[in-house]
Amino acid sequence: MARRQHGSTQNSLAQDGSAQLRLPASGVTVRVEVAASARSRTRGLLGRDRVEGGLLLVPASGVHTLGMRFSIDVAYLRRDFTVLAVRTMLPGRIGLPRLRARMVLEAAAGAMSAWGLRPGDRLELVPREGTQEQDRNTTGTRS
Repeated sequence: MARRQHGSTQNSLAQDGSAQLRLPASGVTVRVEVAASARSRTRGLLGRDRVEGGLLLVPASGVHTLGMRFSIDVAYLRRDFTVLAVRTMLPGRIGLPRLRARMVLEAAAGAMSAWGLRPGDRLELVPREGTQEQDRNTTGTRS
C-alpha cells in the first residue's frame, strides 16, 4: 500500500496545480497550491499580500522570504510527507535548508499552529475529486 501511495503522490505532484493535504493527527484538510516547476517555485509567494491554505514547493529543501510582504510558517517535509521541522519566518530572511527535506509547505504565519501541525506528523495527500467550491470550503478546516 505504501508503495502505491508513493507512486500516486509522485504523479499528483509532478506538475503545478492544486491538491489537498490532510493532517490525520488534527483532522484538518488544507487546500494547497503545488509549485512543481522551477518557475513557480522561484516565484513562490513573492508579490502576494496573503496566502490561502498553503503553497507546497516540490522539490525543495529550503526557502527564503526576501522580498516578501508578510511572515509565513514553513514546514519541511520528507518524501513520505513526514514533517521534519516547522518554523515561522519573518520577511527578509533566508532559511537554512534541511538535508532530508524533499518538499516545503508554506502558509500564513500562525496557520500551522492553528492546524496543530508538529514535527513528526505525517500528512496525507487527498485525491482530488471535488469542485472549486468544495476546495474553498476545505481551506484549513477540521473534518
